[in-house]
Amino acid sequence: MKNIISWQRLWPHLVAVLGFALLSLMYASPVLNGKRLNQYDDIQARGAAQEVAQHHEKTGEWSAWTNSMFGGMPAYMIAGDYPGSLSTKLGRAVNSVLPAPANYFLLTMISAYILLLVLGANGWISAMGAVAYAFASYYTTSLEAGHVSKILALGYAPGVVAGVLLAFRKHWLSGAALTALFFSLELYANHLQITYYLGVGIVVLVIMESVALIKRGQSRQLVLTLGGLALAGLVAIGTHTTRLWNAYDYTKETIRGKSELSTPSATKPEPGQDGLDKEYAFQYSYGIFETFTLLIPNLYGGPSQGSLDVSSETYKTLVNRGVDAANAGNFVQALPLYWGGQYMTGGPAYAGAIIFFLFILGMFIVRSHLKWWILGVAFLYVIWAWGKNFAALNYFFFDYFPMFNKFRAVTMILNLVQLLLVMMAGLTLRDIAQKKLTATELTRPLTISVGITAGFCLLLALVPTLFLGFRGNNDPQFIDSLTQSTQNRAFAEEIMRAIVQDRTSMLRGDAFRSAIFILLAAGIIWLWSKEKIKAALVYPSLLILVIIDMFGVSKRYLNNDDFVSKQAAQSIFSPNPADQQILQDPDPNFRVLDVMRNTFNNAEASYYHKSIGGYHGAKLRRYQELIENQIAKQNANPGILNMLNTKYIITPGQEGTPVAQPNPDALGHAWFVDRYVLVPNADAEMKALDTIQPRRTAVLDNRFASQLQGLTIRSDSANSIRLTSYKPNELVYESNASSDQLAVFSEIYYNVRDEWKVTIDGQPAEMLRANYVLRALRVPAGKHTITFRFEPVSVSAGFTVELISSILLLALIGGAFYVNARRKEV
Repeated sequence: MKNIISWQRLWPHLVAVLGFALLSLMYASPVLNGKRLNQYDDIQARGAAQEVAQHHEKTGEWSAWTNSMFGGMPAYMIAGDYPGSLSTKLGRAVNSVLPAPANYFLLTMISAYILLLVLGANGWISAMGAVAYAFASYYTTSLEAGHVSKILALGYAPGVVAGVLLAFRKHWLSGAALTALFFSLELYANHLQITYYLGVGIVVLVIMESVALIKRGQSRQLVLTLGGLALAGLVAIGTHTTRLWNAYDYTKETIRGKSELSTPSATKPEPGQDGLDKEYAFQYSYGIFETFTLLIPNLYGGPSQGSLDVSSETYKTLVNRGVDAANAGNFVQALPLYWGGQYMTGGPAYAGAIIFFLFILGMFIVRSHLKWWILGVAFLYVIWAWGKNFAALNYFFFDYFPMFNKFRAVTMILNLVQLLLVMMAGLTLRDIAQKKLTATELTRPLTISVGITAGFCLLLALVPTLFLGFRGNNDPQFIDSLTQSTQNRAFAEEIMRAIVQDRTSMLRGDAFRSAIFILLAAGIIWLWSKEKIKAALVYPSLLILVIIDMFGVSKRYLNNDDFVSKQAAQSIFSPNPADQQILQDPDPNFRVLDVMRNTFNNAEASYYHKSIGGYHGAKLRRYQELIENQIAKQNANPGILNMLNTKYIITPGQEGTPVAQPNPDALGHAWFVDRYVLVPNADAEMKALDTIQPRRTAVLDNRFASQLQGLTIRSDSANSIRLTSYKPNELVYESNASSDQLAVFSEIYYNVRDEWKVTIDGQPAEMLRANYVLRALRVPAGKHTITFRFEPVSVSAGFTVELISSILLLALIGGAFYVNARRKEV
């Protein structure tokens, strides 16, 4: 048998991977000095996971519940381990190849490189497309913000597409194995929104390729291909059974599930419907004309908070009006340069001028039926990214398309548009090279493509105000703020006019920039077609141009200034005076309200304390409704904080230093109430919280009436209930009462699939829900031990399925290698 792997065929790909690694380290060079990104989302994730991480360190067990955020929530949505999942172990191994974020660039380039090779592009073209995809600006702005799960999902997406395409090209087993591998890694990324959008595109691809096979009369090939892909999908999903099962159950109880309230809220749709509210879901919607940032990055000014230099019109205006040069320099470092319709943005979706040009050129010269899939899905994705700006269609999708209403920030789908543009660019160069298109054949499509792209850029550069106004929806508020600080509205408006001029200059500069890159690339292709230069010069030239183009824009948003030393990164969690004060309390099992931060969008307090706030994209709906209807409203009932056992409130002290204010009325871990009130529905339950005295009264929904039947509470000052043992996933109480009682526990109620196992003296008991969000229990007279233990069936059963699926994944990959080896026998 010949060698399965030919070194002659392998070494160019190894060189490409080495080149990707060098590019990744070049872009993220501070990691070579031990620095790391200071990412907001990463900081929040570390704060959120601290309690379960410490529990794991002490016990070797990953708790499936944590009390560190929002009074308590499933910890499997934050951190954990999946010992039976091969793809989880593989994903973690890949992440450790290079320091972050270089590792993410590397895996993304490798994945995109494989896709373009499957499309038939040579190594040079594949490398160029891989670089363009990995260093697209929307990718780097997401990375700068710390959206790691999104980055991983985007990184593995090309590999999934590659597997599906390979399966339909008479390599059904290899394609199935590649699909299973990359789809399992895609699910490991744990960003269901990107996976959902990717899945829609792949379903369209499968349908289109299936029709093509049917037309060619290859029904046997179709059966094998679809069977292999179905097996790949099942195996990949199986390796993440626990995580997906948990997410499925958890979603029902979050802001993406149904609400029982009939009153409106910021995140809630109409009563009885599930999913998000339309306005909330489409809060981030890309402007229709703004889509051309794919071609011109600063078309709409860049980020919401951008910086200018001393050559800017704003700086000159300030200095000319007598502002100190240093102060003027500081002022122009944080200006509202973005003027589009989005709520806020970290930067534009820039796919690269050369890639966009090749995409347009491909529309004229690519003959593959894949062109129509790329165009169709790209068009669909762009429409979805427009969100509320194309409400006529997107509201229909929101109301009727499965799962579409579960996600917000639809703008992120433009990351996948960038992948489709790269695919078309790769097909374009592939066809020029393989078909050896002559100058005569290329003249017309090349001229039209240059005219559409470079011509559009030059038109905007020369007469930008012909199409654009450079004024944003938030500009009036900015002027008002400046007026208040300067006490001079005329001066504020003058500054605003200067900012508008700078926005215009930014567009002009980038429009000329994109036109130059397009003309250079078009010139190289024209000379190639005229046989004035060889392919050996064309490919590296285009690759270098793409690197310069993509690095130049992405470095505006993710650059060396975003890196800090490990010590500086860890110092974020250095305890402040309030933290130190609270940590002196001998009983750590209480909650903290931190008003020094954005309480319900910040998890830094959770690093040291059990917080009533936190940071998570999918809060429990009932808790979110408690926040909106009780905690966050003016003249809120203090009893709500008391029943959450909020023992300390962190507030600003002298000179803004955090101070911990004790709350002596916090009700503790559990208490017996004097009376209970049954109400007919969620509205009545929430209304009762307006005036409830939770120490004395519990309010419960009528659905729990049968468990309370016959209970007559007799108060006795000698009655007691106390927490005797605490773990995040296990709480043990001791009760002593002269008669049957109703106990309320300052713990968040969650019971989708009877995850909380409650026992009294080892015998099962039924958990109730009181005060809209808390646990309650009917406790018999006498002395008893009450135990709450969080044991989701999804965890125990899921681990077994994951192990079996991982074995099948290995078998599928091994089978593909074996079959390919047999085909190479002498």
